[in-house]
Amino acid sequence: MSLLRLRAVLRGPGGFRGPGIPWRIFRSYSSASTKEKANRNGTCERTELLEVLKARAKQLQGSNVPEVTVNKVELDALDNDKYQEAVEPGPKERQPRARGDDLARSSTWAKKLQKEMYIQQLKMKQELPIAASQLALEGQAKLDVKAEAKAKPMKSPNIPKMKAGTAWNQSSGTPHGKPRVVEAKEAGELKRPQRMPKEKSNQQVLQQTIQCNLECFLFLQQSEEAERYLLLCQSSPVKSKVLDVGAYNIVMRSWARKGSLNRIERLFSILESTGLQPNLDSYAVVLECMGRNQSPPKAILRYLQQLNSNGFHVDELFQKCLFEEDEKEMVLRAIRTVQPNYQLPPPPSPEISKSSLLQDFYSRETMVPYPKLDFSMKELQERFQQQLEMELKSTITIESVEAAKPLTPQAIKARELLGTLRSQWHDAILQALQNSKRSMVRPKRLSKYSLLYPYLCLLPDEDYVDIMLQILNDLSPQGESLAVLARELGSKVYDRYIIQRKLRSCQLEKVQKIYENYIELLAKDSQPKQYLPREYWEKLVAEAGFGPSLNLKSCSWPCVLLMRLGMHMLELLVKAVKVPRNILNHRLESKPIPVLYHVYSFYSNWQVGLIKPHPIYSQILSNAAETTLTFNSSAMPMLCPPVPWTSASFGAFVLSDTKLMRFLDESTHHQLVLEQCPPVNLHPVLDALNQLGNCAWKINQPVLDIIISIFNDKGDEKLDIPPPLSEAPKPPTASGNSSTWSKSLKHEVFLCKKKTAEMHSLRMDALYKLSIANYIRDKVFWFPHNMDFRGRTYPCPPYFNHLGNDVTRAILLFAEGRPLGPRGLDWLKIHLINLTGLKKKNALQERLEYANEIMEDILDSADHPLTGRKWWMDTDEPWQALACCMEIAKASRSPDPAAYISHFPVHQDGSCNGLQHYAALGRDLSGAASVNLVPCGLPQDVYSAVAQQVEEFRKKDAERGLKIARVLQGFISRKVVKQTVMTVVYGVTRYGGRLQIEKRLKEIDEFPEEYLWEASHYLVKQVFNSIKEMFSATRDIQNWLTESAKLIAQSGRTVEWVTPLGLPIIQPYYRSKSTVLNCGMQRLSVRSSNSSQKPDTVKQKNAFPPNFIHSLDSTHMMLTALHCLRKGLTFVSVHDCYWTHALTVDVMNQVCRQQFVALHSEKILQDLSEFMLEKYCSSSSSSTEPIAHWQKRLMEQLSNVPRTGEFNLKQVMDSTYFFS
Repeated sequence: MSLLRLRAVLRGPGGFRGPGIPWRIFRSYSSASTKEKANRNGTCERTELLEVLKARAKQLQGSNVPEVTVNKVELDALDNDKYQEAVEPGPKERQPRARGDDLARSSTWAKKLQKEMYIQQLKMKQELPIAASQLALEGQAKLDVKAEAKAKPMKSPNIPKMKAGTAWNQSSGTPHGKPRVVEAKEAGELKRPQRMPKEKSNQQVLQQTIQCNLECFLFLQQSEEAERYLLLCQSSPVKSKVLDVGAYNIVMRSWARKGSLNRIERLFSILESTGLQPNLDSYAVVLECMGRNQSPPKAILRYLQQLNSNGFHVDELFQKCLFEEDEKEMVLRAIRTVQPNYQLPPPPSPEISKSSLLQDFYSRETMVPYPKLDFSMKELQERFQQQLEMELKSTITIESVEAAKPLTPQAIKARELLGTLRSQWHDAILQALQNSKRSMVRPKRLSKYSLLYPYLCLLPDEDYVDIMLQILNDLSPQGESLAVLARELGSKVYDRYIIQRKLRSCQLEKVQKIYENYIELLAKDSQPKQYLPREYWEKLVAEAGFGPSLNLKSCSWPCVLLMRLGMHMLELLVKAVKVPRNILNHRLESKPIPVLYHVYSFYSNWQVGLIKPHPIYSQILSNAAETTLTFNSSAMPMLCPPVPWTSASFGAFVLSDTKLMRFLDESTHHQLVLEQCPPVNLHPVLDALNQLGNCAWKINQPVLDIIISIFNDKGDEKLDIPPPLSEAPKPPTASGNSSTWSKSLKHEVFLCKKKTAEMHSLRMDALYKLSIANYIRDKVFWFPHNMDFRGRTYPCPPYFNHLGNDVTRAILLFAEGRPLGPRGLDWLKIHLINLTGLKKKNALQERLEYANEIMEDILDSADHPLTGRKWWMDTDEPWQALACCMEIAKASRSPDPAAYISHFPVHQDGSCNGLQHYAALGRDLSGAASVNLVPCGLPQDVYSAVAQQVEEFRKKDAERGLKIARVLQGFISRKVVKQTVMTVVYGVTRYGGRLQIEKRLKEIDEFPEEYLWEASHYLVKQVFNSIKEMFSATRDIQNWLTESAKLIAQSGRTVEWVTPLGLPIIQPYYRSKSTVLNCGMQRLSVRSSNSSQKPDTVKQKNAFPPNFIHSLDSTHMMLTALHCLRKGLTFVSVHDCYWTHALTVDVMNQVCRQQFVALHSEKILQDLSEFMLEKYCSSSSSSTEPIAHWQKRLMEQLSNVPRTGEFNLKQVMDSTYFFS
């Protein structure tokens, strides 16, 4: 077990949508008739059974077991392409009968399999387009093999005539089969060449894939193959259109490392003959080769003159080019051959951010020394080495916290058996991989399989085997989506390849040397330095001078490539891993059976391919009761301070590849915009991320131990600790076949299965978090941060971090301790009452007094959490409340509470933060008062205010005789409207709001069910009317933002803006496109959306207001983080919830308010209007074209900035409950 994947049952047909994997893969079929829908459950069950039988027959046939062999022509077609129709071959198409065919014909189930699969697949037939991006992975533009079988009564586009079919089956069958070879004569007969990629997206994927292929050859030092492939692409009418100078540079770099100047000069001339112009990288490669060869000055001078004539300067080679290994030194050697006194250009002087919000922060006059950690240089160096060792291994195996069952003789035997089997599987997978690679190098022409060959050579064979075995060990008994597994396999190979590239380029050695000096900024036994982490790292890099660049010249692998590679590895795994049938029951016949099966499962109208383990394997795993978990090293908190972010592509982990901005697959637009953005504009964002990542943490061990004890004692759903599967509801027992069950019984069984799957996912999630926490219980650790496209920040480790639930937050403490000071204990008590949710409407002083009144309960909870009065269990956040009780108990019992060293984080929450930003933007007086921007003796509760306003509307309607208004008497409460009010600022529609209110009304037992729809429809209307009345300026701004985004998206552009801190933002909403990958086991339809598609108008329009507000709340958080750093505070955030020590809560509150006022004192809406007018409506002075009609409308819309009200922003400074 390892690597949390919320299983397919919960994910449904949409695939996995989480950090880093937002794509969808599905298989569709035509919708059934009304009558068929009535029998869908039975049909689905029968079809899934048939798929299992078919998979079993296929695997038996592949294993040369003579007992079951189904008609080979049909099974081959199904094996190679699960989407082909199961059509029985006509008389003219029958092949000579294979050995065992008589047995197959006489087999009843085999006949039924053929007949019913034919009927089922005719019903489900839906032709899927084969996208041109498939071409990207093939050596030449392939022909679309498609023909009609004369003997068939209907068209069968995917079952060709036998002559063409032979070629098809050879290519898309097993990896051990021969590659497809379509002769020119046959190709002519087919008369159907594959469409050439016309869309920009296809060209983008094709270009990316070509670059990836060339980089593979470069990494493998296969210069001849790289050049041959480049020339092959150049001769292709499709690929030549997407070849750019970067592709030629990669091949030239390969030759430069070998000193082959004549090959580079040949490529240079070919490059120029195609009409492409050499760029700086091209000249750097030539000069590197000349430096390596010690070429004569005359030749070097010729290229330097050409460089100058193309508008470049020699200094730019060292300022703009990226180098690996000793490339920089070689270029310098070549230049000094001609210019002996040439010196490297000095590093550019550090630029200072021009943001008016940060003038004080970056001012050298107010600069203070960077705060030190409580570690010496030696300790930090040791921690860096530990982190490096973990990342070099790629994975880490830790002990699970799940209580191990007593080690019975059965468990010992199962573990020994599993060890033996894994050793055999290791050898079998290794052999299959090597056989596959041998078969790939045989063909003379490139195919989609042979082009995977270099990707199977990037790592040692053992690494591929380890990756496949890890996937096998992680597989749940319920199985996993084939597409999810394929993507995961491909991604694991890519991650390890990037690490190998960093090692090969000597980048790691340079990072190690710089980090050794960097920790002088942080270590307690070094001199204080007035630098930020980013500034100090950049200074050290500049001083290092030579060596590789810290950014790699790399191209991320497209999704299509990752899927193909993963599918190939998955196919090897399925075919290689077998287990004796009689391993658990010696009375059975001893023969090898597959451990994994490829089957299909239905999700609504989608049919999804799954990989399921054999019950025998699941039983052995269960009996073995193993107690270890394996994670990717990047999923763990860091054991040393993170590498500071210095650019959009460098920072966080030592080796693991991390993006500054999380974005959707295939969407490279964000990265390009960040890289093109002037570096100084990103400095505030990078510095804020570094500040958050440099906060050191430790584990609250007493709380962790209590949680683990409950976790291992059947859990507790009330306390948010998931119970084990042994507590899952048992499905009802029923006699007869499932097709005879009643509808209610089937529904009950379905609900039981659903609940079991949910419990399994929640249990595994908790297991991973608690096990990681237990592994680092005695360590100090760090969470490197990155951000989403709006600028909202997130810790990089996905499972265990402070953004988690109540349980996770309760076991985290600051590693740095600070005395409570005069008000610290009071803040701990107020924080405790905030966590209970009991006194939300009371003043802070009243909350403090209440805490003092119940001190007996607080101390009892701390001393006897599981045996006392258990007061802490009846709170909103029970585990954080318990942790706070324990801290209060220790502090209050200490000799001097003010001197007590506390590590406990105290939180301050924004009051409906989205509405706070709207009210400030519009200077909305009534809205500002409702969300605590105005000083008040008691906290204002916007949800209660809206509920009260809705109740006023209801009373008036009831008096007028409206029936639903009378029905709702006594049912309108804060709880009913809260979610809708909270999300209205983030773009919830009336439809979504109605569903939210309906859900709340359903929770009220007394409410008449027959009025649910009408009541929720009425209430959502009144909630929107109330908000409109209370927040008039807010609705005006929201409407202005929505209408502006609508006009921009309708023009075919994406909505873009720049935050007040200078971060460029693009909304990544595009129309999705399905790409069909014709892989060996089945076709996969990969749905992706990227910047080459047209924008999704509806999403662009609806998402702009909430995304804009999110970008403002992230700006406010970053400003607060940076100014807290200047004040010497420890600061972290969970979006609009700010954490610090009890001692510094008052200081943080002051900074938080100052920065909110400073932010909204900027002309935010006016600046947005001007930016968008410039971007979308400006035309060049030389342009004679008239302004388009849509531009006129947009100019009018953007120029009409909403008017603001009379609210005085400075009042926020005195508002106690703005953040509290």
